[in-house]
Amino acid sequence: MLEVICGSMFSGKTEELIRRLRRCRIAGQSVVLLKPVIDKRSVCEVKSHNGNTFEAKEISCGEDILKASENVQVIGIDEAQFLPEDAIQAIIDLSRIYEKRVIVSGLDMDYKGRPFGIMPTLLAVADDITKLHAVCEDCKQNASVSYRVTEEQEQVVIGAKDKYVALCWKCAIKRDASKLGVYSESDVLNSGEKI
Repeated sequence: MLEVICGSMFSGKTEELIRRLRRCRIAGQSVVLLKPVIDKRSVCEVKSHNGNTFEAKEISCGEDILKASENVQVIGIDEAQFLPEDAIQAIIDLSRIYEKRVIVSGLDMDYKGRPFGIMPTLLAVADDITKLHAVCEDCKQNASVSYRVTEEQEQVVIGAKDKYVALCWKCAIKRDASKLGVYSESDVLNSGEKI
């Protein structure tokens, strides 16, 4: 079974992943948590923004995922958006061929609000999807945008509250629509498309 937990930064994805893995351990199942080598925020563990931790192994490709999953029943993968394309097949094989429970968490959108990395494919093939929301920094409603507060332009910039805030779409567009991969209402109307 493939479960995908997605949402913006600060929405509780890692917290939910850790919670599910701990429940599996309580049930006597063998568990491994994997994280992309690119995420250097903590070594040998995954840490949620709330401070909860879970021991983890670093991976860089699909082959690493398969090797690390050989003798376990449940595989957790954090920050899946940073994994390469070959990770998709490894994840699918683990869940469908080897019949293991795979729980993946990651950002569904990048800082511009565009589909991020391998997450769209994982969402398409998932057996179960949980979409979490943060609280908008400005209006306190549900937030789904990981809004970058720095001027860096690269798609991948590792950081936390030093680089990002969670915003709803309305507040993100109010702050600066040019930072997002969206069009203004007037652009859409002028193009002849109906909204």
